[in-house]
Amino acid sequence: MRTALVYHEEMTAARLLWEDPECEIERPERLTAALERLQQGGLEQRCLQLAAREASEAELGLVHSPEYVSLLRGTQALGTEELQALSGQYDAVYFHPSTFHCARLAAGAALQLVDAVLTGSAHNGLALVRPPGHHSQRAAANGFCVFNNVAIAAKHAQQKHGLQRILIVDWDVHHGQGIQYIFEDDPSVLYFSWHRYEHGCFWPYLRESDADAVGLGQGRGFTVNLPWNQVGMGNADYMAAFLHVLLPVAFEFDPQLVLISAGFDSAIGDPEGQMQATPECFAHLTQLLQVLAGGRVCAVLEVTVAAGRARRPGVEGGYHLESLSQSVCMVVKALLGDPAPPLSGSMVPQHSALESIQSVRAAQAPHWTSLQQQGPAPLLDPRTCSPEGRRPPVLPGGPEFKAAEAQTSAVLRSLLDQPHLYPTPPVRTAAALTAQDAALVLPPDVLRQEGSAPQEETQAWARLHEALAEDTAFIALGKVLHLLNGILDGQVSGGIATTPAAAATLEVAIRCGLSHRAQRRNLWLNIRGKEAAALSTFHVSVPLPGTTGGFLSCILALVLPLAYGFQPDLVLVALGPAHGLQDPQAALLAALLRGPAGGRILVLVEQESTSQLVGVLARVLHGEAPPSLGPFSVASPEDLQALIRLRGQLEAQWKMLQVAAPS
Repeated sequence: MRTALVYHEEMTAARLLWEDPECEIERPERLTAALERLQQGGLEQRCLQLAAREASEAELGLVHSPEYVSLLRGTQALGTEELQALSGQYDAVYFHPSTFHCARLAAGAALQLVDAVLTGSAHNGLALVRPPGHHSQRAAANGFCVFNNVAIAAKHAQQKHGLQRILIVDWDVHHGQGIQYIFEDDPSVLYFSWHRYEHGCFWPYLRESDADAVGLGQGRGFTVNLPWNQVGMGNADYMAAFLHVLLPVAFEFDPQLVLISAGFDSAIGDPEGQMQATPECFAHLTQLLQVLAGGRVCAVLEVTVAAGRARRPGVEGGYHLESLSQSVCMVVKALLGDPAPPLSGSMVPQHSALESIQSVRAAQAPHWTSLQQQGPAPLLDPRTCSPEGRRPPVLPGGPEFKAAEAQTSAVLRSLLDQPHLYPTPPVRTAAALTAQDAALVLPPDVLRQEGSAPQEETQAWARLHEALAEDTAFIALGKVLHLLNGILDGQVSGGIATTPAAAATLEVAIRCGLSHRAQRRNLWLNIRGKEAAALSTFHVSVPLPGTTGGFLSCILALVLPLAYGFQPDLVLVALGPAHGLQDPQAALLAALLRGPAGGRILVLVEQESTSQLVGVLARVLHGEAPPSLGPFSVASPEDLQALIRLRGQLEAQWKMLQVAAPS
């Protein structure tokens, strides 16, 4: 896997030349801090490093008017007073003699990244850019954004590379209205944005930032706005938004490229964003997006600020520099294929978050079969909204702002001052193969394990099942136990093993895992069950749906919410001789289940399975993208009813299953 990192030090040249409390937070340090942390963590060295080039004026013209480009070109010759006067004509913007050059480098970095990914020079990547872009419009700078970097990159991918479906994911805390305006009538670009909204009381104060703004004309349904009406959204809320809104729609859309408008003022530590998502959450979000578009994911840094809000000096945006830089590192680690650290905190979405998810699902359901399949989304009565969701905005300097800032700083210190509890294991992926499977070709970076557990240990566990006493099964069990111990001891992240007795070996692996660590609850998901049933809180059976739509609904609406809500230490997957999954389905399932336990996953494959399946599973466990499921097909009514009924039985215990606020 090759991950590109695009940067140019000259993007730090522009800076504020006069006193302006509103604009002083947009500083070069937010860029250099991220780069320094990447260097300190050895991540820059692992990437394909590309120096950003300037976008040509013709490339800028893919989005911006010639008059606007000409105006910006002219700023190079202006004095300080003239620059200040021109800046005052726009909302939360300042110009510098270097702004035009920096902004061309920022747009050019996004273009260079897209070219590298679409030509195969890189598989994915991140562009560290400044100034940001997602607020910029056809003929107007806005919110520190000069040229709309991501929009220009999307237009470029369409025109130069012939792409027909592009997904843009904007996880900045502010609505990227510039991107929305540019593509709101274009069905070839699906734009998803979550943003702090507070019923229109948060910048940019736009009615079209609400959930019912779904696009115009042929583009209806291709603008997906998820407005947060309350501060404090955390890991559970962000994951619920992805699982219940973005991913179902994205799989149905089937993008050829994913562009991330990557702003980290939506992370913990930003005093204005006031959200609580920790840096590792962005690794999980990135990992989830990597199962789309063959893994062709291009992230472009966005760090912007709401207008009219002063901040105390030294608090950088996105803007707490430590939170920003750690979040950037988490994204790069995910792009490199490293496992995402387990999510911290309670995985229970907030009531206000569920109201927002309910609203956007209701607004988008007429346009997307994938949302219709999960049952009707009731319209939300504004009169029943959370009272705290309709409160006036928190003003800087006030007691509520100071209290929130102090609380966030305390949480942030405890998170960031300690070393990570989950260091990356020295071996990312290992395979334990039987002698019969020894000739299987594995990806070059996957370790072919030759060792075995001590015979006494293997004999003790083999007594649990007669099937494990047979020679080939016994030898395979010893290799599985050795691999499992490596995973539990932190030496191996994840692995795959072949065995002639998958079901019996699975039971041993479960018991061995529980005996290795402190006793934990055991969650058993039987995707090949005879009927849909919640046999207990921790034993769920569901028949395997026969269509792509049914399979995706099962995974996104049931399996992953349960897995993330359970927060396991280990994920075990057993594929027996009649598991019924097509190779792409099994690969997608394994890729998605890398997340909940921080990459600690062991997949057991019955010996009779094809060598092709073993190879593709090894690749996705190593961080590669799974193959496409093929065309989206509607789930059967029977599968849908079974899924809806099962979710209804489990929602009270497993809150991540909820897609609407409880009445």
